[in-house]
Amino acid sequence: MGYHSVCVLKKLIGGRFHRGSGGLKNPDGQIQFADQKQEFNKRPSKIGRRSLSRSISQSSTDSYSSAASYTDSSDDETSPRDKQQKNSKGNGDFCIKNIKQADFGRREIEIAEQEMPALMALRKRAQGEKPLAGAKVVGCTHITAQTAVLMETLSALGAQCRWAACNIYSTQNEVAAALAEGGFSVFAWKGESEDDFWWCIDRCVNVEGWQPNMILDDGGDLTHWIYKKYPNMFKKIKGIVEESVTGVHRLYQLSKAGKLCVPAMNVNDSVTKQKFDNLYCCRESILDGLKRTTDVMFGGKQVVVCGYGEVGKGCCAALKAMGSIVYVTEIDPICALQACMDGFRLVKLNEVIRQVDIVITCTGNKNVVVREYLDRMKNGCIVCNMGHSNTEIDVASLRTPELTWERVRSQVDHVIWPDGKRIVLLAEGRLLNLSCSTVPTFVLSITATTQALALIELYNAPEGRYKQDVYLLPKKMDEYVASLHLPTFDAHLTELTDEQAKYLGLNKNGPFKPNYYRYENLVWIVFEVVKEIIFECLMPA
Repeated sequence: MGYHSVCVLKKLIGGRFHRGSGGLKNPDGQIQFADQKQEFNKRPSKIGRRSLSRSISQSSTDSYSSAASYTDSSDDETSPRDKQQKNSKGNGDFCIKNIKQADFGRREIEIAEQEMPALMALRKRAQGEKPLAGAKVVGCTHITAQTAVLMETLSALGAQCRWAACNIYSTQNEVAAALAEGGFSVFAWKGESEDDFWWCIDRCVNVEGWQPNMILDDGGDLTHWIYKKYPNMFKKIKGIVEESVTGVHRLYQLSKAGKLCVPAMNVNDSVTKQKFDNLYCCRESILDGLKRTTDVMFGGKQVVVCGYGEVGKGCCAALKAMGSIVYVTEIDPICALQACMDGFRLVKLNEVIRQVDIVITCTGNKNVVVREYLDRMKNGCIVCNMGHSNTEIDVASLRTPELTWERVRSQVDHVIWPDGKRIVLLAEGRLLNLSCSTVPTFVLSITATTQALALIELYNAPEGRYKQDVYLLPKKMDEYVASLHLPTFDAHLTELTDEQAKYLGLNKNGPFKPNYYRYENLVWIVFEVVKEIIFECLMPA
């Protein structure tokens, strides 16, 4: 800045302000800038807060009804369960928000198809032989444009599908309408109540003249419902495909208890799910979800991420790149050591809970952020969850008369304490990215292709190949999924010579890594193998 510019600036400021004992003020004394020690997160007065507040009972009711689709705010509030809707062919075997949104949803699906090359390639390659002919797939996943591409691919491969949502907030109403118009039996809408959620699942399963023989689940709720209400159905079900940490955990519990009566494929722990959906997807979508809901600036913010698995790694990498100060909590010493080596400060939650600006859970556990921690948070702290289930943040403890809930915008609530302190709770503790924003389509193409191959494998497996247990997807299939996506990048794989393949003891066409290889550094692999051995030794017979 030149001398003349400095003089002009000083004159401009000097003409409007003069320096006083408390900072800068104008001649009329109306504008006061306090010294640097003033708190800028000062809590609102009780009077102002009361005028904006609603009772907790009101908020509890509104928390679902106000969660309408982003794409059609003009929709009436009539429950879809009370509507009689039919598609253009006269079929009414569905329950969605508004069938009139079908054209808009179809355009959403067409956009998604452009970023899902592997599913489209699979549809083209396999639709002639129909590997899922005769399959009756009942699904419970997020109903988005990407899921619609998966469902239509399964249909092209010969399957019949009935579908419900695994999350009350993640359904894209226009996509559900497009699927219903296309003849799919879909039971889902954005903003379901808990009762609606289970009703939709039941409508998928309990239908006269239709018996599912395959389950595609995300979270285990569908599998749980069938075990609870219709256990005899498992006599005809050939297998379960599960893609979430929560759902896989529930399957292993059933297996250990001797109650798993069909084979199950653990897609969550396949490499193409862990390394892409969990890591790269969350690395991008965590910022999207937080920006859309809070407009927060990340630079300089103090953030604590609970859990340093693949989801936690993705979240931490994104926030660190944006200039945030990131802390990590972990129970696993191996993941904890990884966090330290990646440059993050490992802490206990109670050590930083008073100072952090954002709290993100991604552990798959329950009661990670309990009422004690919520009480101690600073005013304005943003609290959200990136795990599948809404068990990580103890939201139920906030549903008490002394706390007031304010709905700020869709999926954003202020929870206000009697002294005026408030926290910003996103999606009522449910999955942030799919509830409040979107996720990268290309990454979901990888996961969806993995799910499709797992269904094909279980459905076509000869009797006896898979017992009543939980299995990982064969490594060869993981590699096949990855290879289907490489042409998008104009990538060219190197091929082994016969001499090289013999030297390494590999088949030239793969698989190229042993099953225990997790695509990390060698030390981490050794730790993982040792951990598994110790775990097996400590487990009771």
